[in-house]
Amino acid sequence: MKQNLFSYGTLQLEKVQLESFGRLLQGEKDVLQGFQLGKVQITNKAVLALSEATFHPIAIQTNHPNDTISGTLYKITSDELAQADAYEVAAYKRVEATFQSGKKGWVYVKA
Repeated sequence: MKQNLFSYGTLQLEKVQLESFGRLLQGEKDVLQGFQLGKVQITNKAVLALSEATFHPIAIQTNHPNDTISGTLYKITSDELAQADAYEVAAYKRVEATFQSGKKGWVYVKA
């Protein structure tokens, strides 16, 4: 079953997609409303090796409609969603959201 997964950070990187999913993901630009970007320090060695970044962006809910995060809404399988869960560190939780396009999907936000 296909799922929508919104990425505003390292899951958009080709290296991360190839290592995590074994393929490049297909997606469309979209916007998450009511959130702003923060940063989280990554200490997980496997995630650091993939992303090559010590700090990752993290979506923080504000509920202000003027706060937005641009990213990409990808079509993935349920298995790939589980792989994305394994990639994300404990600072994140996966929630369902409706995006500016009107489409629904999953997004990782501050836990």
